[in-house]
Amino acid sequence: MTSSSRSTAGILTALATVLAALAGCAPGDDTPGAPSSASPTPPGAPSRVGTDAAGRSAGAGPTPEGALVVTDFDADTVTFVDPSRRGDAAGLGSVQVGTAPYGIAVGGDGTAWVATAEGVAVVDTRARERTALIPYATDTGPVATGEYRGGGMGIALSPDGDRVYVGVNVPGGRGVLEIIDAGERKVTGTVPVGRRPFDIDVSGDGRHVYATGHDSFDVTVVDTADRTARRIDVAPYGTEGGLGSWLKPHYTAVRPSDGALLLPFEGERLAVVDPDSGRVRVEHMTADTHQHGVTIGRDGTLYVVGTGPIDPAEDDGPSLTVRAPGGRERIIPLQGPHESVVLSSDGRTAYVSGGFTRDGHWDGLSVVDLDTEEVTRLSVGDRPLGMALL
Repeated sequence: MTSSSRSTAGILTALATVLAALAGCAPGDDTPGAPSSASPTPPGAPSRVGTDAAGRSAGAGPTPEGALVVTDFDADTVTFVDPSRRGDAAGLGSVQVGTAPYGIAVGGDGTAWVATAEGVAVVDTRARERTALIPYATDTGPVATGEYRGGGMGIALSPDGDRVYVGVNVPGGRGVLEIIDAGERKVTGTVPVGRRPFDIDVSGDGRHVYATGHDSFDVTVVDTADRTARRIDVAPYGTEGGLGSWLKPHYTAVRPSDGALLLPFEGERLAVVDPDSGRVRVEHMTADTHQHGVTIGRDGTLYVVGTGPIDPAEDDGPSLTVRAPGGRERIIPLQGPHESVVLSSDGRTAYVSGGFTRDGHWDGLSVVDLDTEEVTRLSVGDRPLGMALL
């Protein structure tokens, strides 16, 4: 695959047949997604395996430091995982949170905030218990499952932990950033943002929130003081193909050194966005694969999830890109599609979720030793998508 071929109308036209066959990230949010194979648990029904009748985790013992909590996008739960264990012992039980949970953020007090189709769930990760469900102020339509369902997607906390920012998908229209008072546990404001806000990020000083609009090729910069918003186009391949294009932004990392926004595209191009001026600079990448989740280390090393090829005849398979601050890249192959990535506290291990927003997901995590590049797969969760380290 070459960069020039990506930008041609011929490739996008040829991919139309693929888009029709896949429940993928390419169609816009005015295209109904295929229903998930899992159904949400009806009110009053027995809890899923791993929880008790009150929705609390049935796992024994306290949650260990270094555990992960992952969102089960094909269920109504989050699952706790001890990545130091193997086999069935890795799973520490699950907690019911709400239909089709997507993003998750954990505060310094151990409270997890989970973006579901029904509202933002509040979970005490020490007790492994849901303590609240905060409804959205935005009308997102009937509660549904699948990639195109209405409700929360990306989610993040202010640096002081006082506010929760959640990107809410409104099927058929623009997304909304909802602002939640963490203490009062209620929505205190809304700001229109781009279509299907896959990711929400916050500047290091807390002055700005960044909403990545997947279907509108943009990042919306929201001023947290006066709640004004401005849009930055992020489309290094252009917007040809519109809502049917694959070449859209997914997730964003905020670079610690200067606050620049880093958005990878197709293992070919890294969009480096100055959120103050709105200028976009493009750097070369080498993985040659469709890319989704990102995270960044304290030293500025970027970690990017490659989900696999758009065109198997030309593109490379799933991978994890490890990109040093100077731009040098290591490509670690992965088995099967993945979605999100988080780092261990010592920065030596990457955890990559196998949930994936499109077809082809698997129920587990890949544990990547970043020194040896050894990959171990753990079978946990139900289409695990978002992750947070405890």
